Amino acid sequence: MGRDKALLPWPPRPNPQPTSTETFLSAAIKSLNAATDFVLVVAGQNEPSLAPVVYINAASIILNPDPARGQFSSLQIGLREILNRGRDTAIITLVDRPPAGVATVQTLRDAFVSAPDNIWAIVPELAGKHGHPFVAGRDLIERFLREPITGNARDVEHRYQEHIQYLPVDDPNVALNINTPEDYAALH
Repeated sequence: MGRDKALLPWPPRPNPQPTSTETFLSAAIKSLNAATDFVLVVAGQNEPSLAPVVYINAASIILNPDPARGQFSSLQIGLREILNRGRDTAIITLVDRPPAGVATVQTLRDAFVSAPDNIWAIVPELAGKHGHPFVAGRDLIERFLREPITGNARDVEHRYQEHIQYLPVDDPNVALNINTPEDYAALH
C-alpha cells in the first residue's frame, strides 16, 4: 500500500474534498464498541502512530514485540490478552479492510450468543466469501493459542469446520480486502 492501512481515511473521498477524520482503525473500533465491552488493538512498530487513534476512541492497545513473526502472532497475543482480562469470547477483525457496519457486528454477536454449544465461531459470509469480523468463543480461541507461531487462522478454521457457522450478511465490507492503492481507489 505504501502507507499504514489502519490509518487510511474512511470513508475514502476523492480529491479535492477534505480528508475524512475517520480512519479504517477508528471506524472499526466504533463498529466493535457497540457490541463489546472493550476493544483491544494489537500493534507492531506502528504503535506510536496508532495509539492516539486507539485512545481517543476508548480502546486499548497491546504491542506485538516481534511483528515480523506474522499476522498469526498478533492474533495470538491479542487472544491471550482477551483471556487474561477474563473474557472467553472475541470479535476479531483486521484493519486492512473497510469496517463492517455496526448492525453487522451486532448480528454476528447475537448469532453467537444464540448458537448451540457446539458452535465455536460465527463467520460472516457474502456471496460465498467468508470475511471479518468473526466471533470466536473460548474453544476456538484455545485452538488458536495451541497452534505454533507459524500457524494461521484459516487452517485452524478449516480443521474445526464442523464447529464454525457461516452467517450470510448483506454488508459488502466483510469480504473486501484492501492491499493496493488501486484497491483503495476502487472504494471511491
